[in-house]
Amino acid sequence: MSLLHADATHASSPLFSTTLSLPDCDATGWVVVDSMVDGLAMGGTRMTPTVDATELAALARAMTHKLALVDLPIGGAKAGIRPNGPVRDRERLMRTFGRVTRPLLHGGVYLGCDQGTTHPDRDMFFAAAGYDIATRPGATRLDVDWAEFWRTMVDITGFGVATAALGAIRASGVKTPQRVVLQGFGTVGRGVAQHLAAHGHQIVAVADILGTVEDPAGLPVDKLIACTSTDGTIDRSGLPSSVRVHDGDRAWLKVDADVLVLAAGADAIDESVVSSVRAKIVVEGGNMSCTKPARRMLGEAGLTVLPDVVVNVGGAAVTGCIIAGVAPNGLNVPQMSAWLREWIAGKINKNCELIAELSASGSAEPVAELLAQRNIAW
Repeated sequence: MSLLHADATHASSPLFSTTLSLPDCDATGWVVVDSMVDGLAMGGTRMTPTVDATELAALARAMTHKLALVDLPIGGAKAGIRPNGPVRDRERLMRTFGRVTRPLLHGGVYLGCDQGTTHPDRDMFFAAAGYDIATRPGATRLDVDWAEFWRTMVDITGFGVATAALGAIRASGVKTPQRVVLQGFGTVGRGVAQHLAAHGHQIVAVADILGTVEDPAGLPVDKLIACTSTDGTIDRSGLPSSVRVHDGDRAWLKVDADVLVLAAGADAIDESVVSSVRAKIVVEGGNMSCTKPARRMLGEAGLTVLPDVVVNVGGAAVTGCIIAGVAPNGLNVPQMSAWLREWIAGKINKNCELIAELSASGSAEPVAELLAQRNIAW
């Protein structure tokens, strides 16, 4: 795989970063492309009050790593929108974003959705850009349009994170249901909860922006999802009386658990709270969930840490397989969904096994070693 960076030797800077003009939207936007492979790059579109080009550069670099680790011939990118206040006309903003990014989309830089944006948002800016993934030369042909196909795959990132967690549980040798704490209950967190609960594990606590809800006997996942908004905020009034509610942005650290899945913002675990982590398995289901020093410290303490660039790859892998034509043509939707899930699970399980082997052999930076094997800097 030939990776194009601004600095091909050290990959120390993005290939390019551009500030977007979003007229009459009272917002600032950016697109950062970390690398390209054969004219392709991809990443999500993040919309938060604090996003900036520096954050996007780090996220775009992580996309380069994610895609390389699953052997997809695509570089990493990321887009961001920072509103200057409440978004009063979301459709106008998304359509403006689509018109402004049209040259990039048609030029090989795929921009999907990410924190703060949704699949309907993506569909709106694609329509405004006149962009259709199915028309790209070399892409896998689908028998439905992209938006309809994605409705069958909304849980795919959560599926990948759960696949990694299940693999780590099996590798630990335990046979009993494990207690799981989820930090974050957006699309990824809800998907993880459903898949782990379906395999008999107990979701004992879930954290959202308001705090943490806990039930040592196991939260009712379906009921919990039913009273959760699309942004991952849980309506406490709809919870059973057995559920305890804790305030505080890190109350989830105090819950006794076997598995901790981080599925919200960056730096959820930094060096200051490493000693408070109770779970033996930590899964980085979100982007940059642990700081690098914290990840190293957790490993040194004997915990199993599954890094974000290995496990938080499902959504990117689905899109990448279609854009790059890795997925086979001629499959109907159920067949394509099954093929992609098997492919993604295989890649994640293999990389998690390699991470475990390298960690057991004393490697302090197993991800760096896996990337080095592909001639990519960490």
